[in-house]
Amino acid sequence: MPEFLESLGPIAGAVERRLASLEREDFVGRLWRREPGPWAGDGKTRRAVAQRLGWLDAPELFSGRLDELRAFADRAAEDGLRHALLVGMGGSSLAPEVFRKVFGVRSGRLDLRVLDSTDPAAVRTTLGSLPIDRCLVLIASKSGTTIEVDSLRRLLAERAGGTERFVAITDPGTELARRADKEGWRHCFLNPPDVGGRFSALTWFGLVPAALLGVDVARLLEGAKRAAAECGVDAKPADNPAVRLGAALGEAALSGRDKLTLALPPRIAALGSWIEQLVAESTGKKGCGLLPVDGEPLGLPAQYGRDRLFVHLRLGTTQDDALGARIDRLVAAEHPAVQLDLADEHELGAEMLRWEIATATAAAVLGVNAFDEPDVALAKSLTSRQLDTLERRGRVEEPEPLHEEQGVVLHADGELGAPGGQPRLSDWLEAHLRRVEPGDYLALLPYVRRTDRLHYGMEELRAQLRERLGVPVTIGYGPRYLHSTGQLHKGGPNRGVFVLITHDAVRDLPVPGRPWSFSQLELAQAAGDFRALCDRRRRVLRLHLTPRLLPGLATARAGLEEALRRLGRGRAEA
Repeated sequence: MPEFLESLGPIAGAVERRLASLEREDFVGRLWRREPGPWAGDGKTRRAVAQRLGWLDAPELFSGRLDELRAFADRAAEDGLRHALLVGMGGSSLAPEVFRKVFGVRSGRLDLRVLDSTDPAAVRTTLGSLPIDRCLVLIASKSGTTIEVDSLRRLLAERAGGTERFVAITDPGTELARRADKEGWRHCFLNPPDVGGRFSALTWFGLVPAALLGVDVARLLEGAKRAAAECGVDAKPADNPAVRLGAALGEAALSGRDKLTLALPPRIAALGSWIEQLVAESTGKKGCGLLPVDGEPLGLPAQYGRDRLFVHLRLGTTQDDALGARIDRLVAAEHPAVQLDLADEHELGAEMLRWEIATATAAAVLGVNAFDEPDVALAKSLTSRQLDTLERRGRVEEPEPLHEEQGVVLHADGELGAPGGQPRLSDWLEAHLRRVEPGDYLALLPYVRRTDRLHYGMEELRAQLRERLGVPVTIGYGPRYLHSTGQLHKGGPNRGVFVLITHDAVRDLPVPGRPWSFSQLELAQAAGDFRALCDRRRRVLRLHLTPRLLPGLATARAGLEEALRRLGRGRAEA
């Protein structure tokens, strides 16, 4: 098990008291006995939670399926396949993405691409970079009905001229499983139905892609089994690394330190997006929760207020001295921090199980159900309503814009007051940014194809906003973030200020068999989330860029930079 060190400073006493309380309540024993009580009160919720604890068995269960997994991966390589494309969202795609970025692809095995966007430019670019007619296609969806996955499946089946190289990863009895059987797909992996999507990294959802890449899956699972033993029923909460981490997360959030800031070395930086989804979607409910801040360069102690908890993962014997030195300065300034040491990359299996247990623990501390996502369901419902409107009227339902300028159309929640005089775009943006208060966070939510150049620009803007506003700034690409931080945005503390960015596609793609295109689906998802945020009385502004993306982005960025100049120098975080 990786080494665990903590310097919790102002929350240390609360964490120790919580650990004592968890021991009195026999939390660890109840967890491993699969009792739903720590997360549920009424009978209906208890029954639902009881069907979401199967991930605890995953390391042992799938260690017994290794021969099947190896045989499948070997056959794919022996058949001359060198590429695999995984279509999935959220928990179905993030662990495979981590494995590809951390381990790469072994010689003679299949290189893996993940497609988790409905942006037509992203879809077109991905399909144009792969020989789809000679590519293994993994369709991954727990429910089997995820709208993004189904839409992409339809297009891929058309482009590939059939589904003989398709593989399904889903739950038993889903429409996807029935389709795979009916159409004679290459394989169908049926996952245990008592494992939720974001807890599925060490099941077929994560292990099939890992095996195709040539990752040593046996070592991943061995590490996870060791972690299960060290965090099992015989480990008291105070001596249980995962429960200690979870108690720290929960008590930090209760004390107002609800910005979980991740400090990861470059080699395993991809793990941050997986942790982000797991923690945000599990804890962000009933007005509480933790916001994971992933990818933010660490600053100096004076740049942070009292809303941060830092978690530093170190890898191997060669450490990032600069990163470690910054953490040491933060600890010396009484910022609480946890340090986790991983011997090597194959400890990821152990680390993933630790974070799963820690997240379940944190949710119990906060008094929320770790295993549902009610506000994700709300956004999906509003998206469906938009698509129904599109089918009936030929367009997505949009509110009247508040402002239009140089190809940028602006919408906002009803609480944003109009600037005086004849406001320009920068005036509206300034008014929105002035709503950011100490203890808040700002979320940039672009519905665009992520490219290195575009993301670099977003990171530059993120740094400017953080410096001027003095609050954490996150970046979430749509529709991907809907299956990750989207739950926290709507169900967590009302401390988020949001900027959605959408655009008109220059070149669209139809969704085969559907009365809408990929661009229309993407806009419906953005419009649905905008409405859901407004319904939850969140501070949200949407910038729609038309007719072309890059000029619109330039106009929007110039407006934001002008607004920031007026706001003056940055405020210290509260």
